[in-house]
This record gives sequence, structure tokens and C-alpha cells, in this order.
Amino acid sequence: MIEAASKSTFFRQSGWMVIATVGGGAFMVAVHPVAAKMQPEEYGVFFTLLRCLLLLAIPAGGLQTILAQQTAGAVTESQTRQLAAAFRAVLRGIFLLWLALAGVLFFTQGAIAATLKVGNPAALWMTAAVVLTSLWIPAVKGVLQGQQNFLILGWTAILDGIGRFLLLVVIVLFLGGQAAGGVAAVFLGQLLALGLGVWCTRSVLTGPGEAFDRVAWGRRILPLTFAPAGLLVLQTADVIYIQSIFPATQSPYYMPPTMIGFALVQFTVPLAAVMFPKIVRSAARGEKSDVLKLTLGTTALLGAVAASAATLFPELPLRILYFTKPEFWQCAPLVPWFAWCMLLFTLANALVTNLLARGRFAIAGVLILLAAAYGVTLWLLRDRLLAMEMFAAYKLVVQTITGFNLVLLLLAMWLTWGLGKNSRPAVAAEAA
Repeated sequence: MIEAASKSTFFRQSGWMVIATVGGGAFMVAVHPVAAKMQPEEYGVFFTLLRCLLLLAIPAGGLQTILAQQTAGAVTESQTRQLAAAFRAVLRGIFLLWLALAGVLFFTQGAIAATLKVGNPAALWMTAAVVLTSLWIPAVKGVLQGQQNFLILGWTAILDGIGRFLLLVVIVLFLGGQAAGGVAAVFLGQLLALGLGVWCTRSVLTGPGEAFDRVAWGRRILPLTFAPAGLLVLQTADVIYIQSIFPATQSPYYMPPTMIGFALVQFTVPLAAVMFPKIVRSAARGEKSDVLKLTLGTTALLGAVAASAATLFPELPLRILYFTKPEFWQCAPLVPWFAWCMLLFTLANALVTNLLARGRFAIAGVLILLAAAYGVTLWLLRDRLLAMEMFAAYKLVVQTITGFNLVLLLLAMWLTWGLGKNSRPAVAAEAA
């Protein structure tokens, strides 16, 4: 059981991560009232490109998890040297992967621009630049998370948000920038966060290395990549889908309630980030831990309060975020749906994080199947949605997401307390 001091540490670290993530997230959310000063079609493109960035970062999705796991489990000198070698290999591999992605963009930029209704090709190339930082940052954050250096981990989130917001103000309000300028602000903000993270992990980055089992490492990274990939598809694919099938004059009206849901996720997900290395370390040492119960309870409480407020006052957050765009206030009926949908998502995310930390990788297969089923469902709904009134169609989309999030939560609960409780010990323990 967690001792009183451990509980105090958990809540102190969780509190800081919530403050840091909400603080950084608040600036990221504040980006949108500024970005709304763009032409409406350009704002729709900007919002969609931000969601594309999340999906393009899928190759690095498992890197934060596996490096956090390896860092937390590095209890000997040999394991520390293997960590340093793995960290450097990951950063090199990411750069080579990014070069390949940039090559693909070079040959397909016309088709991508037409699908996403991007008028300025520079927006796509700035997005490509952000992909590189978006792929590197999770690796750096993984080491910080595994070291339980939550102070710096939190500051990376704050710097990313502040830098993005201030630069966007300059580029959009003073220089008249559109979607391409907005993405440039995102890139520069991420550079600030990446610089801080690299500096604070330099002891690992420059430390002596030792050969590590690349085959075993690769076997572990596959499920740790597939699971976050499935989560990202469930969280972000709807925006890209809406942007691609609805007219450019209609798709911007889906973005504001989506932004509210994103803000609620940022409010509760940090708890799972604090939980992960603690579970890995306790598994490596063969200790029991109640940290999952604390995480789930706190996530449920905070999320339910936020979702209830969004249900009672659905128009209020839209009036605050989009005070210069009153036409977006009519999106209010969608806000409660997104709020409760994202509460289901954050609870499922906590359970998925726990399963991955304990090496119960069956959840990765579940997530890939769910993500595939979700994509097929959206594809089958296309003609029906286009024949519906706009807000009725958007409501059906978020109801579909809610249904899939509920299924994910139930399956994660079953793997955690049903089938999952009989699973073998965590891979982290084996690695140690």
C-alpha cells in the first residue's frame, strides 16, 4: 500500500502536472481566439493541421512510454548506459524517419492540399517542420517522465503553450498571418520546449553507452506505439474527417466544441503521466501500489466536475474562447457531448496507461481494432452525414465517438480487473 509520504508525493507531483498542463494548455486554448482572427476557411485549415500533427506524431507515440519505462527501470549502471545508447539511437532514427516523411510530402503535397483545402503550400511545409519537433519531444519527455523529473516535464508544457501563444499574437494580429503563420508559431513554441528538455536530459544524451538488445526493444515498442496510435485516432480523426468531407464554410463550426473537449482532456490526462513511472518502478521492485486507484478516483472527480459545468453552462466556454466570433456560440449544444465523451476517454486512458506500464499489451490490439472499426464507421456514415442538417450531423459524429470511447473503457476495465489480473508480470520487471 502507498504510505502517507508516497500519497503526499503523488498528489504534489500530480498537482504540479495538472497546473503545468492546464497552464500550458490554457495558452494553447488561448491561441484559438487569436487564430479566429484569420479568415474562417484559414482557421479551419489551421485547426485541422494541428490535429494532423497529432496523427503524424504516431511513430513517436510509443517512444515516450518505452523510454519512460526504461528510464524508471534503470536501477543498475549497465541499464543506465543502455538507456543512453537507446536514447541517442531513437533521436537518430526519428530524424531519418522524418526525412522519409518529408520526401513523401514532396510528391503528394498537391493531393493533400486539395483534400484538406489548404490554399498556401507553405502551411504544409511548416507542418512538416513541426512534425520533426513533435517526434523528438516525446522521446525527451519520456526520459524526464521516467526520471520523475516532473518539474521540468511541466515546464516543457508551459513553454510550449506560452511560446505558441505569444508568437501567434505577433504573426496573426500584427503581421496578418494565416494558417501557415499559425503553424510557424507552433514550431517556434515547440523549439523552446525541446531546448529545455534536451538541456535537462543531457546527462543521458551524452552519457556513456552500452549495447542493448535491439530486437527485444523493438518487440516492446510495437505495442507501446500501437496503443497510443489507437488513442490518437479516437481523439483526433474526427476533425480531419469533418474538414475533408464538409464544405470549407461549414467545417469551422465543428472546431469550437472540439476545442472544449480537448481542454478537458488536458485537465485530467497529467495524472496518468505521473502514475506511469510509479507503476513501472513498483513492478520492477515487486512492490504493490494503489496509485491506479488514486489516479482513477481523481480523474473521475475532476472530469465529472468539469463535464457537469460544461453541461450546465455549455455556451459559457464558447463565449470566453470565441468572444470575437459570436457565430460560434451556436455550437453550444455540442459542448456537453464532447465533455462527457472526453471524460470516458480520460478514464480509459488511465487504465490503458496502467496496462502498458505492467506489460499487459493485449490492450494494444484492442485499440487498433477499435480505431479501425471507428474509421470504417465514419466512412459508412459519410453519405448520411452529408444529407443531414449541419449540427445534427456533427452531433451524430460526437455520439459515435462517445460510443467507441465507452466500449474502450469497458474493455480496458475487463483487461485490468477481469482477464488482465491473471496476466504475467510486467515487462518492466523482466527488463530490470
